[in-house]
Amino acid sequence: MRPSFLPFCRPSITEEDIASVAEVLRSGWITTGPKVTELEQMIATRTGAREAVAASSGTALMHLTLLAMGVGAGDEVVGPSMTWVSTPNVVELLGARNVFVDVDRETLLVSAAAIDAAITPRTKVVIPVHYAGAPVDLDAIRAVCRARGVALLEDAAHAIGTKYKGCEVGGDDPAIFSLHPIKNITSGEGGVLTTNDSDLANRVRRLRFHGLAVDAHDRTQQGRSPQAQVQEPGFKQNMPDMNAVLAVRQLPRLDAFIARRDALAQYYKAELASIDGIVPLADPQWSHRHARHLFVVRVDERVCGLDRATFMDGLKKRNVGTGIHFLAAHTQRWYRENRGESIGQLPNTEWNSARICTIPCFPDMSDADASSVIDAIKETLAVSRATVSGGVR
Repeated sequence: MRPSFLPFCRPSITEEDIASVAEVLRSGWITTGPKVTELEQMIATRTGAREAVAASSGTALMHLTLLAMGVGAGDEVVGPSMTWVSTPNVVELLGARNVFVDVDRETLLVSAAAIDAAITPRTKVVIPVHYAGAPVDLDAIRAVCRARGVALLEDAAHAIGTKYKGCEVGGDDPAIFSLHPIKNITSGEGGVLTTNDSDLANRVRRLRFHGLAVDAHDRTQQGRSPQAQVQEPGFKQNMPDMNAVLAVRQLPRLDAFIARRDALAQYYKAELASIDGIVPLADPQWSHRHARHLFVVRVDERVCGLDRATFMDGLKKRNVGTGIHFLAAHTQRWYRENRGESIGQLPNTEWNSARICTIPCFPDMSDADASSVIDAIKETLAVSRATVSGGVR
């Protein structure tokens, strides 16, 4: 057994990263300022988008962007239930309604056909999810949205550095990246919207800071202009410089982070090929670069002889951390009780929601760490089989 606990994720923060935060703290300007601007420019340049807008979280940007797109009472938003609840929650809080669609059983990605079948005259926005760092089939989904006259907003929370057919995700349609601590790069908390729609970007900038016509940081004054006027009621969801500087430091290392994550993923795939009942997600068939944000397996009790909870507990006892990404949104209590979501309508989503498990995959892991994860899986399954054969279960 491992001598120390291995979490399923740990951010890669160097002493130089820490020093950069300290430098901002000593600068006299720690809230939204030049480092936020630098981060926005770096991400816009990397993705090829005309605009990038940073905020306090990806969830905050989902809220602001949907509001800026005009989503409100009576509207519908189409997207997968296999996602973190932040997006469905924002939709409901805006007075709109989620229309959940099923995903592919092996990739957990939503298809253009599923989206097309769910669109109605009330559909305002379609939000596909680049799950675990793999891109959806954007060309097909874009074609559906154009034909049906609805807006497309990419949930790219898992997908900074992901490529679709050679192009960086976030360079075309509006897309929202998360910079949460478990993501491929982090600002502690934070998110970035990329878009080629300057009107959308400017409204999100305004909404993130009280609805004022300027940001918190006016570069000509080193402070907010006292003459700034409220253009519309807004929120307080701006990103501080002391957060942004972390991501500024990490973004140049993103490709190296992804390469290491991919090496770990390939090792896991090779080892799990001979372990029955612990099944990794499949990669999509279209040309792409997977960001390997998460390495997700499915625990098939019929094959391996133990359920997910027992599997996760077995790994924990062997000092290996795991996670669940995610319990399907439509199975959550509030959605069942308040939206009458029916169990059984999204079979692929529900099958996976009951079985998915995230195992450790982050750049600072050693080869020995990865080997210890596989050893823990084998030992957990061996104990379960021995218990069954001994007649205890």
